[in-house]
Amino acid sequence: MAKITQVAVHVLRVPVERPYVAGGRTVDANWHVLARIVTSDGVEGVGYIVYPRPDLMTTIGLAARELGAHLIGLSVLEPEAAWDRLARRGDWVGPGGLLHCALAPLDIAVWDAAGKTLGQPLHRLLGGYRDRLPTYASDNLWYSLSPDELAASARRHVEGGFGGVKLRIGKEATAEAEARRVHAVRQAVGPNVHIMVDATESWSLMQARRTGRVLQDAGIAWLEDPVHHLDLAALAELRRELAVPIAAGEHLYHLDAFRMLLDARAVDLVILDLARVGGVTPWRKIAALAQAHRIPVCGHVVPEIQVHLLSAVPNGHMVEYVPRSAGILTAMPRVEKGELVAPHGPGLGLELDEKAVQRYQVV
Repeated sequence: MAKITQVAVHVLRVPVERPYVAGGRTVDANWHVLARIVTSDGVEGVGYIVYPRPDLMTTIGLAARELGAHLIGLSVLEPEAAWDRLARRGDWVGPGGLLHCALAPLDIAVWDAAGKTLGQPLHRLLGGYRDRLPTYASDNLWYSLSPDELAASARRHVEGGFGGVKLRIGKEATAEAEARRVHAVRQAVGPNVHIMVDATESWSLMQARRTGRVLQDAGIAWLEDPVHHLDLAALAELRRELAVPIAAGEHLYHLDAFRMLLDARAVDLVILDLARVGGVTPWRKIAALAQAHRIPVCGHVVPEIQVHLLSAVPNGHMVEYVPRSAGILTAMPRVEKGELVAPHGPGLGLELDEKAVQRYQVV
């Protein structure tokens, strides 16, 4: 049985083509923690997380390097055991938080190597429900753009084959001003494109209630993160009062937090952040929990990995397309008729651009 013999972790700074403002901060690069493992059979597995700011990314990289040393000697075909071993090593600072962010690239790398060892793509290894999923564009649709700029960007995405777009909102003074942004995009993309909105936890319950009504009249497909992610009572109230689906979950870290979200009947859609939940191994359990509540799941960023996970489960809904890692890959998965196609190569089916990885490496 193939054993893990080598583990390496590096931090990369990958510049963006056009800097933008998100969350009140200028983003000029996407920071990666990249893990690479090698097995006794010579198989290499790759995993990474990405964040559009440098905050704590070097620290996460060092934590992943320390944890990764404990993978040596473990079977690459036993990712559940590997994840548990590393989680126990760091349980005094977990669950969740920085621990999960450090675990995630290692866990993804183990699953990539497992798929390559068995000669199967990850989406098939995890269940194989399908090999593609509807996708929506989420890049360059920031609230720092004017309505006209937003509409032009959305139009380019739709011309590129996407059947949906997601706008960041939440910074306008009135509900009507928020709706004007949606109307501008609708006019640009036509009647058949899904328009989702992400309010980035910007509102009080009162604001969310009023603005949600105006936005549902504007024809949005879902309202994401209208209030703080821990205010389950407010999310549940909005779900009862509004006709538009409520989406949340990307800020949560562990299974118990998702259980509380679902038990509160606070969402119509669960969104999973692969870094925060700690990788593929816990992602599967959260998706199954959501299925038990008859709730579909979506992914947060890293579409080239999320497409495997979401395609593998019956309640996978849509893939968020934000190509933050395109600069270190030879190719991203392709979009066909509004769907993102999971790579068919073994494991993740992704290939690193080695020259780019070397060029952008900072630690």
